[in-house]
Amino acid sequence: MALKVTCFKDGSLFNSLKRYNYFSMLLISKGEGSVLRDDTSYEFNSDCLLCFAIYQPFMVKPKSEMEGVLVNFHPAFFCLFKHRSEVSCNGVLFNNLYDTPVVNLIPDEMRSLSIIADQLRTEIQKREHPDQDVLISYLKIFLIEASRAKIEQRRGEEVQPAKTPLKLENLKNAIETHYKSLRSPGDYGELLHISTKALNKASKAHFNKTLTDLIAERLIIEAKRELYLTSKSVKEIAFELGYEDEFYFSRYFKKKVGVSPQIFRDTVGFDKSTT
Repeated sequence: MALKVTCFKDGSLFNSLKRYNYFSMLLISKGEGSVLRDDTSYEFNSDCLLCFAIYQPFMVKPKSEMEGVLVNFHPAFFCLFKHRSEVSCNGVLFNNLYDTPVVNLIPDEMRSLSIIADQLRTEIQKREHPDQDVLISYLKIFLIEASRAKIEQRRGEEVQPAKTPLKLENLKNAIETHYKSLRSPGDYGELLHISTKALNKASKAHFNKTLTDLIAERLIIEAKRELYLTSKSVKEIAFELGYEDEFYFSRYFKKKVGVSPQIFRDTVGFDKSTT
């Protein structure tokens, strides 16, 4: 599957754990509930967009009737890395371990994304051979509009009193700098001169994740990027991420992602032309 747009009238499509080998976006026009992503729960209401990266585990638990549109696209159809100058949604909509997968939409944003999703669905359904350039254009616009909405949401949150504390900004920076070499919560507590217990408590309260979760997810994001964008062997990638034992790394990756590194590479459309 390269691109698919599916209308849904209830939550039955998502009431079990999903690990799709493509990017997924749920545009919810009706309903409320919670979504479980990477073992962390987030609340959502109607008029929102839920975004999930490749093989990212998620499950939706609606509290009322739920309706909307599901947009799936495979990276072989539209590569976010190749199109990063046009669509800067990686790290905004996808692969941001510090942020919620929920994009709350104002009426104009919801209306705009609904129209684009309908145009995508119409192009797919009404033609025996849909025009790929047209589909990519619509998808780009959808991603740009969604990213803008998420960025505006972040700006609104930044002016609230619950702004990210300095110690957690320092933690984020430390993880980005040292995630390949520092693996334990205690390492970061020592680096930032904060007790591990206090740092973990703050991380759980603000990011809704433990410090162990943050470190693990950052490693997995980088492993996925290397598997998709480079021709390096699994052994090379494991070594660069600080694992001397390639088989231990493969088991760890499979435990977190649900598939082995090689299957991940094979099923996301690994393309050597991106190197």
